Amino acid sequence: MRPVAFSKHKKNCKPRSMKAISLYDKSQVNKETLLFDSKALWKLLIPVMIEQLLTSFMGMADSVMVSRVGSAAISAVSLTDSINVLVIQVLAALATGGTIICSQYLGREDRKKATEAAKQVLLTAVAISTLLGVICILLCKPILRLVFGQVDAAVMSNSEIYFLITAASFPFLAMFQAGSAFFRAGGNSRFPMIVSVSGNVLNIAGNALLIFGFHMGVAGAALSTLVARIFIAGFVLISLRKDRQPIVLRNYFAIRPDWKLIVRVLSIGVPSGIENGMFQFGKLAIQSSVSTLGTAAIAAQAMTIILENLDGIAGIGIGIGLMTVVGQAMGAGRREEAKYYILKLTWYAELVVIASCIIIRLLTGPIVWIAGMEAESITMVYFMMNWITIIKPICWTLAFVPGYGLRAAGDVRFSMTVTTITMWGCRVALATVLIRVFGLGPIAVWIGQMSDWGLRAFIFSGRFLSGKWLKHEVI
Repeated sequence: MRPVAFSKHKKNCKPRSMKAISLYDKSQVNKETLLFDSKALWKLLIPVMIEQLLTSFMGMADSVMVSRVGSAAISAVSLTDSINVLVIQVLAALATGGTIICSQYLGREDRKKATEAAKQVLLTAVAISTLLGVICILLCKPILRLVFGQVDAAVMSNSEIYFLITAASFPFLAMFQAGSAFFRAGGNSRFPMIVSVSGNVLNIAGNALLIFGFHMGVAGAALSTLVARIFIAGFVLISLRKDRQPIVLRNYFAIRPDWKLIVRVLSIGVPSGIENGMFQFGKLAIQSSVSTLGTAAIAAQAMTIILENLDGIAGIGIGIGLMTVVGQAMGAGRREEAKYYILKLTWYAELVVIASCIIIRLLTGPIVWIAGMEAESITMVYFMMNWITIIKPICWTLAFVPGYGLRAAGDVRFSMTVTTITMWGCRVALATVLIRVFGLGPIAVWIGQMSDWGLRAFIFSGRFLSGKWLKHEVI
């Protein structure tokens, strides 16, 4: 028998004020019957962290290859990817909704409903990604000019080529993200890691061949991305047909809309999508200010973003794994256990972030040298990375990791509201004023970002302690 979430016996009742400050009720967390013991946790988390780290390193290698083509090429890819990431985050939000709902059903040991929900997640993701891809292809030039305004002609020309080709890959990326979410919901993070790494290796090999062998520049980088995404989508969809995981999908063309389930998926996915969308729109607003600083500053900011992502990518991997763990705990009615996992995995993430910050700062010199960056850009990168290495371990983990657990419990609207307010109130407002009014340069972006981390860490910590995130029902 599973332990109940809350005891009804009077002697276990506590005043409301004491509940608000307690981290979790240890009497209701039996470490002998945990859904995920330490071994199972690491079995889930390590592949996700490896996947995230290798994907980021592959992305960095991709950028280094493109940077060898010239500053106009790397600037074009950086600017265009800020739009692509917006689409990717919207699709990732749908996958997040799928992970949460499917993991809660699996925690309740209801595989049939988990599979039905997975079908609707896949159908919705493909439909939305196809629509977004068509819009981006048809309105390529207007979108780029609206977002970035008047930039260097060579940068804009390369941006148009890169955007057109990568937009065609959106449906395939959506299939992969959704399929990976179904495996992770069942606790299998190893298979998505293998597929993702395989796709990234294929992408890098394609870059090497098309950029340096056929001298195709940014078009070569975009084509290799398209081919890699087609490959990983096909690999995941074929694997979902096999009876080796809790969620098995077959007869893809026979899937029909179940509007009740779609609404349930969207009730999680839409707030997460809005959150991610507002986050990326904020980044685009910041990027439009950075684009006024010149090619050297754009290149420096692009490299710093890559390096800063590496600082936290393993922590993000832990957060992704946390969604599965908390989702299954909530589905099984183990609320105190969900609290326990959030605390435990947040501590894991903090240790990983500290180590990552130290390692990436030590590697910054070799990386910018290999990239062949200009001296002016290198100086900017060093300056920004020094501050990031100091500030990030202090507040980043609490700003991001607990939020994954809260979302897995269904507290997505709160997360959406907080992220939107802190993003636009701290990052966008500060960066815009400091760059356009005070002429501070690209470090202004990170001043705004660090203030965002600190404020969000304070708010999410308070939300966790309040226990209000436990009041939501997903299934």
